Amino acid sequence: QVQLVESGGGLVQAGGSLRLSCAASGRTFSNNAMAWFRQAPGKEREFVAGISWSDGSTYYRDSVKGRFTISRDNAKNTVHLQMSSLKPQDTAVYYCAASSRVAWDPQYWGQGTQVTVSS
Repeated sequence: QVQLVESGGGLVQAGGSLRLSCAASGRTFSNNAMAWFRQAPGKEREFVAGISWSDGSTYYRDSVKGRFTISRDNAKNTVHLQMSSLKPQDTAVYYCAASSRVAWDPQYWGQGTQVTVSS
């Protein structure tokens, strides 16, 4: 099992920034990639960004490219999501996820952290 704990959500005005963090524990050696997903009210959960543990390759959905940056700290088993130029449509619960395969196909999920962007 892998445990994931997110932190860093909150309320921010449009154009502002937030940094989310996710600490992984447990059987982390089985992880190949980490990712962030989000789910807005009434919508399906969607992939936001992912990163490979081994080579640091990153992946983003088109709507966040150039505004969000995912990074990793292998020594601390931690992944961050730096979000800038936030828009009201970024409002959602953000979930950290871990995968033994590809970033967008996770097996483990965190509890989620709320991000609210006011206009």
